[in-house]
Amino acid sequence: MELVKIEQMLEAYFEGNTSLSEEQELRSFFRKEEIPAHLEAYRPLFKGLDTAKKETLQRTLSIPAPEKRNRFWMYSIAASFLVVLGVAGFMNSQSGLSSEEKEALAAFKQTKETMLLFSENLNKGTESMVHLKELTKGSEAIAVLNEFNESKKLILK
Repeated sequence: MELVKIEQMLEAYFEGNTSLSEEQELRSFFRKEEIPAHLEAYRPLFKGLDTAKKETLQRTLSIPAPEKRNRFWMYSIAASFLVVLGVAGFMNSQSGLSSEEKEALAAFKQTKETMLLFSENLNKGTESMVHLKELTKGSEAIAVLNEFNESKKLILK
């Protein structure tokens, strides 16, 4: 019964499916003086593992410090990458307007300036109307109001 169990554990051991306690059991089995002949071939393996487990390194190991390398080439690649990104960003920020679009923008700006000028003049006229309304007495106010109405009729025609 124990022999079948040992053979199953050996199969599992070579497949890497044994626990530490099972491996310890295999080692102790192969330390015995009497083992079956068909398992005798595995004895040197487990004896070597026991010997290797006891070995220690007598000298000290030192890990060399990493040497400082000239990283100029890394910085130059990074700088080149940044220059390329800058140029690409500048090119994308420039609007590729056609001549028709440029003409339309110029016309829009001119119309905008004209409308602002018209608005300023209209505001001045409105202010003078407020002053006219305040002057309700006297023939002078009526004359100015009549003159304003005539000018208005001429403009509106």
